[in-house]
Amino acid sequence: MLNQMPVGMEVMVTSPHVLATSAGARILAQGGNAYDASIAVSIALGVVYPHMTGPGGDAFFLMYNEKSGELSGYNGTGRSASSVTREMFEQMNMISIPSRGVLSAVTVPGMVDAWWEVSHKFGRLPWDKLFEPAIQYAEKGCPVSHNLHMWMIRDEAYIRADKEMTSVYIKDGILLAEGDLLIQPQLAHSLRILQSGGKEAFYKGILAEAISVSVIQDGGFLQKEDFEKHTGEWVTPVKTTYHEYEVCQMPPNSQGFSVLMMLNMLENTTVSSLNRLSAPYYHLMTEVIKKSFRDRDQYLTDPDFRNIPLDQLLSKPYAKQLWDEVTESAEEATPFLSQAMGQDTAYAAVVDSEGNAVSFIQSLYFDFGSGYMAKNTGIILQNRGSFFSLDPDAANVLEPGKRTFHTLMPGMVMKEGKPYLLLGTQGGEGQPQTQLSILTAVLDYGCSIQEAISLPRWVYGRTWGEDGDELKLEQRFGIEVIQQLEAMGHEVRPLGEWDDVMGQAQGIMIGPNGMLSGAADPRGDGAAIGW
Repeated sequence: MLNQMPVGMEVMVTSPHVLATSAGARILAQGGNAYDASIAVSIALGVVYPHMTGPGGDAFFLMYNEKSGELSGYNGTGRSASSVTREMFEQMNMISIPSRGVLSAVTVPGMVDAWWEVSHKFGRLPWDKLFEPAIQYAEKGCPVSHNLHMWMIRDEAYIRADKEMTSVYIKDGILLAEGDLLIQPQLAHSLRILQSGGKEAFYKGILAEAISVSVIQDGGFLQKEDFEKHTGEWVTPVKTTYHEYEVCQMPPNSQGFSVLMMLNMLENTTVSSLNRLSAPYYHLMTEVIKKSFRDRDQYLTDPDFRNIPLDQLLSKPYAKQLWDEVTESAEEATPFLSQAMGQDTAYAAVVDSEGNAVSFIQSLYFDFGSGYMAKNTGIILQNRGSFFSLDPDAANVLEPGKRTFHTLMPGMVMKEGKPYLLLGTQGGEGQPQTQLSILTAVLDYGCSIQEAISLPRWVYGRTWGEDGDELKLEQRFGIEVIQQLEAMGHEVRPLGEWDDVMGQAQGIMIGPNGMLSGAADPRGDGAAIGW
């Protein structure tokens, strides 16, 4: 299962689908830079990986500009409808926001705005050119990938429940099979509208009108005025040091700071002294994760609505306090429960010949998002807002015009002021955990980026919307590891050797001689291309 690692001296692109990677490579070959290529990849993913992402979702871009030496981020997440309140759901006798259907689509999609802003600040090629690969895939068709087909089977009930989705994914009453041609004429038409009309078409023009009319007709909350008011945000990334490296993440409402907290705790020990495939390693990682998630769940929401004490949470003295808590029960699992969350996400990365680097991630939240496709658009709306709480005392309580707690977190590691590692993954709760696995593999154990992604992984907690306090492990080691973890008090669930529950990670490593190493997860349909 270990993929051969592509290398290059000029450019590198990686994504969870080979056709999306090819779209980025095509743009680079046509003279585009990393920003142009990242947007082309992002648009294409919405066509070839529609169960994971699309223009009805959100996105984060973490970027390094070689000319200015600036590290910047763009938060392309949407806010809740201005008319929606938690009381509305309570009046419908609901204790939580539905995870599917039009009522789950309570936030404006922010992805198209992110494409526009990144393109117009940093891009080189004309906006319309970035859409050409994706439109070709949508109009002429692309083969149903293994991963897409797997999720179509799992979500067949949601697909059949929505007339618009049925028209795309079902032919003659039967789900499209793996390898069948997926043709999306309505999505292609929407992309052509964006190609010629820019973001105005999505937030103030014909698509804003079409989506909002469809949603309101079907009993939802998003109105055209919500689209018109939308704007993303240029942000300053959050950072911590780990050994001689600087690890960078997106600030809240992203959960990115949680992995920085984990690294701060781990600086109090020598991680490489533990066998990477041993019970003590998995136990330590899990306990560090729990301490970080406890604070994440207490504070994380839209920082415009609540103060999030990042300075304290990311301080080394506070990390030492948490570390002391970990060592107090050095060989005993501690209980922790967080809210179940979705995992449908697509991460990709691009480095160009000038040294610009873009680490970006996008999502519909759950697989096929809300399961609601706005009429005559081909656009599936995200259900990201379903993660809002209806508890008035919760930090992430639903309020009008608010961004929710966001699982998306593209990562970048700097060494001597330059990008060294770009990384990210699918995964809800799994995103910070998989990043921790990759980061420790590379920074502590000296692995290549492909080796790091291919190592046996774990996921603790409730990702994929599951309930439970269990530790899921890919079983590529002896049963004694599981037995030792169970003796420590962990509820262990062994998985397959290469399990899709672990999601799909991608990464790029930049060596001291400028050599670019790209990696795509062998658990998925992705590829890295470089030269």
